[in-house]
Amino acid sequence: MATIDGKYIWVENETPNFDVDITSQPVEKDIDMTDHVQRKARTLAISGICTGKNAADMQSFLVQASDKGQIVKYVGRLSFTGLISGLSMPRDYQTGDGFNFSFTLIEVRVAQSSYVNKLPTPVKAQAAKIVNSGVKQTKSNKKTKKTETKTKTKDKKTTKKKTTTKQAVQKVKFKKGSPWA
Repeated sequence: MATIDGKYIWVENETPNFDVDITSQPVEKDIDMTDHVQRKARTLAISGICTGKNAADMQSFLVQASDKGQIVKYVGRLSFTGLISGLSMPRDYQTGDGFNFSFTLIEVRVAQSSYVNKLPTPVKAQAAKIVNSGVKQTKSNKKTKKTETKTKTKDKKTTKKKTTTKQAVQKVKFKKGSPWA
């Protein structure tokens, strides 16, 4: 018998996976050159059966832990702490009072700040998150404005006329001998 957060389940298979990323670069002669290895998160694939009067409670626990991203502690042939991923619960004719299950536990690390909590209170206030709203565009003051005026005609209908005020055009003077003169 194995447990997930203290709840008993019957596990048929445990498959640990220790995967790494290996980068390699091609070279002119011989095999590719491997220059970097980086460890991926450890995983543990679990499959088994849950039966009995507590099967419905176990099913709801597994679904909620998977949906909420709850970190669970698994103890069986191996001990593992992680998140439930890829939960599936197939039903068949062989299990009448429960369900089969399979899922993968994925190792997780939670980052925490190690320095801010040790700082004195006045310094903590200075270490607060800085909010930068970016550069704001200023409004330009144009000298031309468009205005709408309403006028009444003899038939008492209102019409809209657009009137614009324009800035006087300045004449440009070119030097003698230039192609634009």
